[in-house]
Amino acid sequence: MFKQIRSDIQTVFENDPAARRLFEVAFTYSGLHAIWAHRIAHKLYKHRWFTLARIISQCSRFMTGIEIHPGAKIGKRFFIDHGMGVVIGETCEIGDDVVIYQGVTLGGTGKEKGKRHPTIGNNVVIASGAKVLGSFKVGDQSNIGANSVVLREVPPNSTVVGIPGRIVKQDGRRVDRLSHQLPDPIVDSIRSMQNEIDRLCSELESVKNERGERVLIKAFEDGKYEE
Repeated sequence: MFKQIRSDIQTVFENDPAARRLFEVAFTYSGLHAIWAHRIAHKLYKHRWFTLARIISQCSRFMTGIEIHPGAKIGKRFFIDHGMGVVIGETCEIGDDVVIYQGVTLGGTGKEKGKRHPTIGNNVVIASGAKVLGSFKVGDQSNIGANSVVLREVPPNSTVVGIPGRIVKQDGRRVDRLSHQLPDPIVDSIRSMQNEIDRLCSELESVKNERGERVLIKAFEDGKYEE
């Protein structure tokens, strides 16, 4: 247990340049307190002490502003920075060396049973305000941008931004967001409107050309135009 505590504190120093002293980190970092409370609640949850586990979870939420369901599985060296408003659902699974910031939600999309929350791979960073919703995996070494809403699986080594989330970089290379498999209804609407505008412009040009030919023929017939 003490080895795990030391690892948690060391993780804070590795990820937060504002961390100065051991005493300060141990007694003032709400993310650290939420993780410690969750470990206790999770052990009780696995032994089917569901109510007591939820009581500990809710007390931790009241004290830290971070809500982690006792059923969530969290790996090693997990770090929550400025954790106010963080919500982690019951069937969520988080790998090792994951960093998340304030306002992040790892939640579901409905009332379905079974696995309904995301699985977060190793070495993933989820920025402030991001929402990862649904039963899918966010691959290792990926980054989720601030305020993104991710609704589909994210391949490893990817960077996701926007609403809904779309991949803008994968394996170190930029990705054309218009051709990527993640849907973007805003882009689709703009593309549809542009196609309709092009069609109307083509029809208008045809009408103008036809009317121009008629005027030219009429001018020839009336003798008002000479070549």
